[in-house]
Amino acid sequence: MKQKSEQLRTSRLITYVLIALIALLGLICFYNASSVAPGLSRSNRYSFSHDGTDPVLGGFSGTRDIDDLFQEQVPQSIPMLKFPNDKLHNGGNVRNVLDVGCGVASFGAYLLAHDIIAMSIAPNDVHENQIQFALERGIPSTLGVLGTKRLPFPSRSFELAHCSRCRIDWLQRDGILLLELDRLLRPGGYFAYSSPEAYAHDPENRRIWNAMHDLLRRMCWRVVVRKDQTVIWAKPTSNSCFLKREPGTLPLLCSTDDDQDATWNIHMKACISPYSSKMHKVRGSGLVPWPQRLTEAPPRLEEIGVSAEEFHEDTRIWQFRVSEYWKQMKSVVRKSYFRNVMDMNSNLGGFGASLKDTDVWVMNVSPVNQSARLKIIYDRGLIGTVHDWCEAFSTYPRTYDLLHAWQIFTKIQEHGCGLEDLLIEMDRILRPEGFVIIRDKPSIVNYIRKFVTALRWDRWISEVEPKSDALSSGEEQVLIVRKKLWSGIVSTM
Repeated sequence: MKQKSEQLRTSRLITYVLIALIALLGLICFYNASSVAPGLSRSNRYSFSHDGTDPVLGGFSGTRDIDDLFQEQVPQSIPMLKFPNDKLHNGGNVRNVLDVGCGVASFGAYLLAHDIIAMSIAPNDVHENQIQFALERGIPSTLGVLGTKRLPFPSRSFELAHCSRCRIDWLQRDGILLLELDRLLRPGGYFAYSSPEAYAHDPENRRIWNAMHDLLRRMCWRVVVRKDQTVIWAKPTSNSCFLKREPGTLPLLCSTDDDQDATWNIHMKACISPYSSKMHKVRGSGLVPWPQRLTEAPPRLEEIGVSAEEFHEDTRIWQFRVSEYWKQMKSVVRKSYFRNVMDMNSNLGGFGASLKDTDVWVMNVSPVNQSARLKIIYDRGLIGTVHDWCEAFSTYPRTYDLLHAWQIFTKIQEHGCGLEDLLIEMDRILRPEGFVIIRDKPSIVNYIRKFVTALRWDRWISEVEPKSDALSSGEEQVLIVRKKLWSGIVSTM
């Protein structure tokens, strides 16, 4: 009996210890998950000069340990970081965020409640299911690789880039990955970086912190705020800081003829993208706050040869087109059914913009030959990517609730690609009970109609001839189909 009693006490003790450890780990995870965003408004702050030089270092001469820098007396507030009412969106001026190494995109989920949309990217690596989990949660996310090629986003697309414990070597190849972030951030945009508190006194981690600070200083990024193992830098808003660097300072400036918006199969370059005389260099690229920017003609329209009048007409047409789609579908589904939506040929983003008042997010896809228009998508406060629809789309099976295919079959047919291959790819990424809206030439729609039953897209079918408008290129037909929930027949021997 005594031995049994001792065993019982030992078992209870182990149980209590395990419970305590689980509680402790939970508190640590909660702290790490919430430490970045609150730091924007509550941490110690650094003032900075308008030309991009670091006032703490007093220019570019000499280096000091970064921990010593953050212990100095600093101002307690800075206009722009002390956002009104502690709103992270800063009155609608922070809208687009790039979350790198996002895990299951919890940071992006947190931002949605603040009217901020994040493009959360993570590689297909040892944690290959993370993005799949994020998409199942209904959070905007995609597979992405920070390797040798540029990310498929235009320049000056994001107000904030975020990397929390993302295990990315930002110093590799002369800091080429940080230079890619520099390309993607808008003038004055922020980069929030953090590493685990447990590494605070690790020699290798301190070396990384110091090396990153030195590189970003030479890139003219400014230390804005630091709290524990989290630091936020800001990108300069002009070229004046670059002109003050010593000749030969690395990284060098990119060539003036470099197209910063070219992204499809374009190698990253280890150089800084300077502002040209034609660029809108004011903070945030001169965009109006969200949600006004969704329908306001952005300054970069002139770069793609589209007038403000054409932009507004495109917005009006897509509002009408989408309302007609809902009329066709309302007998079988409610708008709240959809969460993950893809526009396979986004043009200026009119389709996605028309869904603003519904609880959905839209992956706007610009075909390669229209990739320059993706910058307008981001300037409207939406997100998207560039893709060649003759290839598979980099996502998991059963990812989207609704696919919108406007003229995309005509485009790939002109490039000699198979329509059947695209239909199979669409079936792969469409969830069971999901919908496909195909708007194309009648000959294309009639051809696709023959495959609907074989694809099990015959759960529900509607086909109409829409009214002609300014975006119509001749006759059009609209086919809306719904995918069945089905399983293959298993043969037995």
